[in-house]
Amino acid sequence: MAIMQAAMKLRPFLIQLLSLSVAVCPLLAQDAKTEEAKPAAKAASTVVKVKLETSKGDIELELDPAKAPITVANYVGYVKKGHYDGTIFHRVIPGFMIQGGGFTADMAEKEAGPMIKNEGKNGLKNDRGTIAMARRGDPDSASAQFFINVGDNAGLNFPSPDGHGYAVFGKVTKGMEIADAIVGVPTANVGGHGDVPVEPITLKKASIVE
Repeated sequence: MAIMQAAMKLRPFLIQLLSLSVAVCPLLAQDAKTEEAKPAAKAASTVVKVKLETSKGDIELELDPAKAPITVANYVGYVKKGHYDGTIFHRVIPGFMIQGGGFTADMAEKEAGPMIKNEGKNGLKNDRGTIAMARRGDPDSASAQFFINVGDNAGLNFPSPDGHGYAVFGKVTKGMEIADAIVGVPTANVGGHGDVPVEPITLKKASIVE
């Protein structure tokens, strides 16, 4: 009898404790999900730094995976594979841009990987000092070639010039004077290609800066 009476006295307390645990469990689960999401969100927004060692000097880049995830992943893949090492800036136009990533010093085009989706609608502008992907007439035809804007090229911003724009995916943080030096070299027509530096400007090595 004493045991039953004690149990009856404890019953309201046990019910209250059970209700509290049921209420707290979803909150704990929600907190756990929030904590899991934090590293993923941080990773998605973390900038990627790249160094381009050229025959004119070094250019340092800061890429924006939050705004251009597909393009940044594609570019970083080429960097890590060493695709850009030994290529040249094969097209340079004063007041406009310097383009590279696709040709060797003898103007042989390097084989590139699959074409990627155009992220020109990401809000980033083709302002001086930004890096963007080169492409053909097809808006989703970018692969390895890129260009650095040496002028403000609003005509390349979405939706210009063809309804799609050119996808900017980062900016120069150091060495813009090197880009200016590259764009100022004498050029000529070589093998059907215009605006080719007479003296090859080599991208000796591209690397991720940890």
